[in-house]
Amino acid sequence: MESLRMFVNGQAMSGGSLNDALAGARFLGPAETAPRYRFYSVRDEFPGLSPVPDGGHAVPGELYEVTYEILRERLLPGEPPELELGVIELSDGSGSLCMRMRAEAISAPGVTDISEAGGWRAHLGRSSR
Repeated sequence: MESLRMFVNGQAMSGGSLNDALAGARFLGPAETAPRYRFYSVRDEFPGLSPVPDGGHAVPGELYEVTYEILRERLLPGEPPELELGVIELSDGSGSLCMRMRAEAISAPGVTDISEAGGWRAHLGRSSR
């Protein structure tokens, strides 16, 4: 069965509340984006990446090998409307699928730039203090 790479950076990561959507996917390991993105928290419920021409940061996450079935049947149906499927650049220069912020969602109420936080888990750790 054909598979593809999916970068996750929120609750779908290991130990996250949505990681079960990746059951059957092969964990390829920790990964990081190229420093070309701003990273946002949406109401502290989930994060989103957005490409920028400059002032970007590398965002940590995890890389999985997923089938089209896992993507279609388990991952995409649970994604919020503020996100869309796109292709990102990883720190090694390769590409991967990833959920990204829709451009119009960045200025919505409850969206905060957390690019300096060091990732979703680091942001949540700071928020819970």
